[in-house]
Amino acid sequence: MAEFIKIYPENPNLKQIQKIVKVLKNGGLIIYPTDTVYGLGCDITNVKALERIARLKGVKLEKSNFSFVCEDLSNLSDYVKQIDTTTFKILKRALPGPYTFILPGSKNLPNPFKKRKTVGIRVPDNSIALALVAALGNPIVSTSIRDDDDVLEYTTDPELIHEKWDSRVDIVIDGGYGDNEGSTIIDLSDDEPIIIREGKGSLEIF
Repeated sequence: MAEFIKIYPENPNLKQIQKIVKVLKNGGLIIYPTDTVYGLGCDITNVKALERIARLKGVKLEKSNFSFVCEDLSNLSDYVKQIDTTTFKILKRALPGPYTFILPGSKNLPNPFKKRKTVGIRVPDNSIALALVAALGNPIVSTSIRDDDDVLEYTTDPELIHEKWDSRVDIVIDGGYGDNEGSTIIDLSDDEPIIIREGKGSLEIF
């Protein structure tokens, strides 16, 4: 049974954050708010947790398109090949924000992702998500939770999310209603930026 924890985005409670981080470090799965839709996440360093998420999503871990949710751009060099100044300026301008950037992966990627040529990086503009990643000390591997109903592609009500995912995850965080629009996905792994999906993030900043 998943624990349902209410956290106020204006002032995330540090004790609650630390409690959730402990669960993450022990291989737990959480559902948490971002600046777009609610995400399903785990500790990037815990292979068993990564395998659990892949099973839940019905994908092979090596072939998954999970994003790495970071606190800021300081961890980038751990997972991404050296990027040029233009790319860095785009990231600086857009993040934190509702964007996923596809970047060339480095040799330091965790084992399950070693064969990846690219990685999706997120720095959401959400105080709860950023507090979790900061306290964890490394990125959360994340994927959005989709609703079975095509009309409601994303579930936005934390109580309904808890009802649905109760037996499959360890914690559901109630950080208020989520959005029902995903992030804008931009591929920066080549010479020119390519828009993969237009979502919540405005394209005007590019």
